[in-house]
Amino acid sequence: MKMYNHFLYYIERSIKSAWNEPALTNYKGTTYSYGEMAQKIEAYHLLFRKMGLRKGDKIAICARNSAEWGIVFMAVTTYEAVVVSLLNDFTTDSIQSLTEHSESLVLFTEKDKWNRMTPSSFSFLKYAIDLTADEILWIRDDDTSAISSGCYLDDMGQWMEEAYPKGVTPDIVDYPKNNFSDLALINYTSGTTSAPKGVMLSYGNLSSNIEFGQWGIPNHPGESIVSMLPMAHMYGLAFEFLYQLAGGCHIFFLGKLPSPNILFKAFAEVKPYMIVTVPLVIEKVFKASVFPTLEKPKFKWLMKFPLLRNLVYQRIHDKILLAFGGELRYMIIGGAAINAEVEELMKATRLPYTIGYGMTECGPILGYEDWRKFRKGSCGKAVHRMEIRIDSDDSIRKVGEIQAKGDNVMMGYFHNEEATKAAFTDDGWLRTGDLGVMDSKGNIFIRGRSKNMILSSNGQNIYPEEIEDKLNNQPYVVESIVVERDKKIVALVFPDLTRVSQESLDENGLSTIMEENRLKLNLLLPSYSRISRIELVKEEFEKTPKRSIKRFLYQ
Repeated sequence: MKMYNHFLYYIERSIKSAWNEPALTNYKGTTYSYGEMAQKIEAYHLLFRKMGLRKGDKIAICARNSAEWGIVFMAVTTYEAVVVSLLNDFTTDSIQSLTEHSESLVLFTEKDKWNRMTPSSFSFLKYAIDLTADEILWIRDDDTSAISSGCYLDDMGQWMEEAYPKGVTPDIVDYPKNNFSDLALINYTSGTTSAPKGVMLSYGNLSSNIEFGQWGIPNHPGESIVSMLPMAHMYGLAFEFLYQLAGGCHIFFLGKLPSPNILFKAFAEVKPYMIVTVPLVIEKVFKASVFPTLEKPKFKWLMKFPLLRNLVYQRIHDKILLAFGGELRYMIIGGAAINAEVEELMKATRLPYTIGYGMTECGPILGYEDWRKFRKGSCGKAVHRMEIRIDSDDSIRKVGEIQAKGDNVMMGYFHNEEATKAAFTDDGWLRTGDLGVMDSKGNIFIRGRSKNMILSSNGQNIYPEEIEDKLNNQPYVVESIVVERDKKIVALVFPDLTRVSQESLDENGLSTIMEENRLKLNLLLPSYSRISRIELVKEEFEKTPKRSIKRFLYQ
């Protein structure tokens, strides 16, 4: 018996209590109430039965974020089939190969994406369905069900009338909740250091995460959120969708990450109680508007006096919260380390931010702390039902790998016993691959990724992320990667091309500025980790869905 509630318990409760209230909205598009979502879920259940699908069968989803994506996810999990979530920006070849690798029998996607695929390449797949139009796009030739290609779910109204002559009502909603150990989701995610692996998460893994959210970050019916992160990534799925449904909230889907103007227009309209984002978004806000303001002579003068400085901080606090809609209670940042200078100002202005820590293999939460107690520079403390240890003989002072154990930890990697075995220690702790320390109160401080660490010629450990954090504060630097080349430390820099253009800098002028940056940076670094040269790149570094740089492409 698990000592926490099933996530479907919370969502079933929300459906019954908020039947006529809005649940899912495509921003500037269709809205589904909790009741309408429940009706669609039952319609999909009938379709799955007609297709002959059984508990444990795999159903893949690969499409842009939408209310329909969320409804399909709910239909699959409440049917006790297994969701296979594929990132929308995977290549066609990757989508095909991962759909095949997962042994998926059904693929929910979009028509234009399906038209680029080769159906004959699938040996398991039986059906392809247009997620947004509910159209059956393709059926394997040997299919014997009563379904035909080109059929729409709306055409199956007769099935619903026969199954529910009085319609779908709240008392009909009854989802399975005694399956904590069963496989719920295979999440193929694009990492920073390797090719995708299928992370197997149980209903218990998902439930433990959602239970923590309901306890530690309470939300309520009537509150709204803007969903920006990919739903095929655990960060977005768990904490911009499932946790909100569990609390009876209203979710607005943007479909894809929009321009800043559209994004902040959405915030103004939706007035979210919470944003879940990555450091890059917050850093851009501060670097574009806050820091330039503080550099003006008037504000430099005001900042010299404590009382006036506090007034400036309050003005920044109010302005930023207003930009996010004015109702913000939580600003949760994760996925990568945040710039130290940005965090310093966020703390000084008392923004309700916290840095979380997680990974897909933990569905995703490992560390969190309420913003009122959050310690600057950390990424929280171990969440409920999780333990964290540092693999070193002095976890407070000596960096070691961060390892985890508990109810959030995955079942393993699908069809990859070798990778599963390598992911765990002999005594059963998950190897996160992150390096860090932990203070006496349990606050976790990440120093870098073990795969990124550089060992200097004199045996010193160099953590590229710590150098990059300082380099990203230098003039004309948007983002950077520090790598080892021929036993020397080299920084790759994507420059601020907008500023370069505005100031009419030529290539020589920009190179001179970067050399000045290198010299200033090296004054801040130990001798063994100093940068030998800076190389400029012409395009923004390629990112994962959580906006971490795909470092393996630049090694």
